[in-house]
Amino acid sequence: MSRRGLLIAAAAVVVLAVVSTVVLAAAAGGPDHAYRPWSASARGAECTAPALPGAIVTVRLADMGQMMSRGGMSRDGWRSLRAGMMRVVASPASAPAGTVSLIAANTGYLTHELLVLPPRAGQQAGTRTVGADGRVDEAGSSGEASASCAAGAGDGIAAGSDGWVTVHLPAGRYELVCNLPGHYAAGMYTELDVT
Repeated sequence: MSRRGLLIAAAAVVVLAVVSTVVLAAAAGGPDHAYRPWSASARGAECTAPALPGAIVTVRLADMGQMMSRGGMSRDGWRSLRAGMMRVVASPASAPAGTVSLIAANTGYLTHELLVLPPRAGQQAGTRTVGADGRVDEAGSSGEASASCAAGAGDGIAAGSDGWVTVHLPAGRYELVCNLPGHYAAGMYTELDVT
């Protein structure tokens, strides 16, 4: 076979591979119907927070999913995570003083939790001291959502699930964190301004 014939054959293989991929994706229902192991529907368990009192803040707990499994365990036994690999996003980022209900939506692959920590004078979000156990001090916590499909404390919010908590917050800045080992240091914190 000539050089030109080899190039044409190689181009035909590439085109065939691309067309096959598109056809298979279309047959599977396209990207909106792709398998998502982190979604409640993929697990077959769906939960929705009930009607909650006060101002509602939705807090998304996110991680980089399968890419995180490449990290190893540290000497302390918890997964070695780097800053920016995880995040907490509150919407809206502010609420009126008084009764506030937080819905913690775990959109990642890993189990997460949500704690509402009071402000410390002059301290910015993300600057709390992380202990040898990979966690920050929870003293004075205003509330916690760490139960899958339920209110309050539990064993963690499973991937694709929601947890929720209703708290009474005076005006001030609060830090919303995931305090599972290594998660705070990996970027799981944000600020909630209560006015």
